[in-house]
Amino acid sequence: MVVLATCLLFFLGLTLGDETEKKDQKDEKGFVSLFNGKDLTGWVVMGSESWKVENGLLVCTGEGGGWLRSEKEYDDFVLRLEYKISKGGNSGIFLRAALHGNPAYTGMEIQILDDYGREPAHWTAGGMYDVMAPKKNMSKPSGEWNQVEIICSGPWVIVWMNGEEILRVSMDEHPKLKDRLRKGYIGLQNHGNRVEFRNIRIKPLKEKPDKA
Repeated sequence: MVVLATCLLFFLGLTLGDETEKKDQKDEKGFVSLFNGKDLTGWVVMGSESWKVENGLLVCTGEGGGWLRSEKEYDDFVLRLEYKISKGGNSGIFLRAALHGNPAYTGMEIQILDDYGREPAHWTAGGMYDVMAPKKNMSKPSGEWNQVEIICSGPWVIVWMNGEEILRVSMDEHPKLKDRLRKGYIGLQNHGNRVEFRNIRIKPLKEKPDKA
């Protein structure tokens, strides 16, 4: 009986594992990698040469300033990535940014910050910088990996962090966003601190997701 129960548990574990893997594979359908884990192919350094690849990770050393942008421009998309910020660190993810000017204001910036446990504010991790605070501060302590998903679909911008939706805003309805670009570069900010990125991928959107 014990042997039978053990076998059933083992089989159930295999089945659940297979189903989880299939779900993950389906969930990643349509995504393409923006970082090859080897070099900066597909990216352009804007400012200090402070970006490099270490052990398959995209690393900002924190020297100087500026940002790293995608070679291509994007309008509607789902962006997924993971980041790990240093203690006391600050960075950001730029969306639909222009080639010139401050990318946080020509486009938008989703904040990256070492602020685990703090109350949400416009500059909290996962918030839209100088525009809107996240519903919750879902960031993890410095040195731990955070998972981020950002959906840009028409006027709608939706942010998920570590498995929970934390921000949803319509550019048409927010006074600070009405005149921002609807197409531009994706970027990563050098704010003078070390930050690491991995698993950066994007899915251009043809059909708009449900905004309800």
